[in-house]
Amino acid sequence: MDQELHYEYNVEGGDFSRAGYASSQIKKILKRLNIDAGVIKRTVVACYEAEVNIVAHAYSGAVYFDIESNRLKIVFRDEGPGIEDIEMAMTEGFSTASEEVREMGFGAGMGLSNMKKNADQLNIESEVGRGTRVEIIINT
Repeated sequence: MDQELHYEYNVEGGDFSRAGYASSQIKKILKRLNIDAGVIKRTVVACYEAEVNIVAHAYSGAVYFDIESNRLKIVFRDEGPGIEDIEMAMTEGFSTASEEVREMGFGAGMGLSNMKKNADQLNIESEVGRGTRVEIIINT
């Protein structure tokens, strides 16, 4: 791809009716650009997991999606409680989701590990009491 593209989406904490909106928009964009179907699938899975984490755990957040010449870069920033122990949070099945979130079918503790499985690079920075930044890189 010759040109770089940039998109931004806001994500509202607690609004499960719109969870996945940014991910579906990203999917539409990638399909229009004829990006490889495998790359689209990996991107959408990783994005959906990160987006749902914002909805389930944070007050608010944003998604920054950049299409570069040979990679996709998606950054998720949220204002929320932060992640106390990132290494522990990466463990499959580990979850800090509330009972209410679990009753809706979310919070199984697979989000971060699914992001890692589908990303070529995953970078997580978090500050307890302030929020989290997740960067997903997927090579095209």
